Amino acid sequence: MVSERDIEHAVTILRDGGLVAFPTETVYGLGCDAQNLSALARLYAVKGRPPEHPVIVHLPSATALPAWASAVPSAARTLADACWPGPLTIVVPRAAHVPDAVTGGRESVALRVPDQRVALALLTAFAGGLAAPSANRFGCVSPTTAADVVADLGGDVDRVLDDGPCRVGVESTIVDCTGDEPVILRVGAYPQGELEGLLGQPIALQIDGQRAAPGTLPVHYSPDACVVIVDEHNATAEIAASIASGQRVGVLALDPPIGLTPDVVVLEPPKSIDDYAHVLYARLREADRLGLDVLFAVAPPAQGLGAAVADRLRRAAGKSNK
Repeated sequence: MVSERDIEHAVTILRDGGLVAFPTETVYGLGCDAQNLSALARLYAVKGRPPEHPVIVHLPSATALPAWASAVPSAARTLADACWPGPLTIVVPRAAHVPDAVTGGRESVALRVPDQRVALALLTAFAGGLAAPSANRFGCVSPTTAADVVADLGGDVDRVLDDGPCRVGVESTIVDCTGDEPVILRVGAYPQGELEGLLGQPIALQIDGQRAAPGTLPVHYSPDACVVIVDEHNATAEIAASIASGQRVGVLALDPPIGLTPDVVVLEPPKSIDDYAHVLYARLREADRLGLDVLFAVAPPAQGLGAAVADRLRRAAGKSNK
């Protein structure tokens, strides 16, 4: 349990330019003062993050939005009022004080208010914005527990606030509100249909790097095991061929294919689409702990959180498609 003293200590570290990992409802974030240039440089170095890749600034409440934006488009205001705190990141024109190191040199900034008690307590006590990408090395599997953070970053982080596993398990949806029409840059924990209902209009998808956004590279969220996405109807044949070549093989699916041989490692199936999102990164990490060469994954239906799970699996499988 994270205490008030733990929060106070973490705030002191942040104000001194340090790095604090903290839980959100989506994944654990690696936070630093979003206006401290030396802290930002260290954050990028620890993650191994390219300097042109923007980070999300986490805020204590929606009332802080105007302080970080040079303008607040009506769509951004509608979404912030309806969805914050929550797993939605909103891109708006940046205020003059926002450092280039946060935005990757762009004239926009990505903002969100997390829906997690420890995150909100930390942000409220800090009374400012925290730049907080996922608390792992760049491009690797996102962390959903404090143990994941320690395993990935070790002594490179000054403090880890442990509040148990993240509730949702996949990153926030990112909506760019800087243009004439809002655009989704990353599918995530807020389903597209709900956002379209709030705005009363369709929202286009540009999720394949047309615009720079966190977590949208073709290869991302990757374990050491080779991830291969398969259709449930032809999975058995592909798995058998992989085993015949001498590889150690695992399977992840809501309903694992029938007829698998005993030497196939069947990871515990998610109980639902939402649970698939909740356990996805834990299962990818489990594949590495078990020493799997290949993890065959059947994506869930692309409805609700299923769209985000399918997106993460596709990017995790990116290196196997090269």
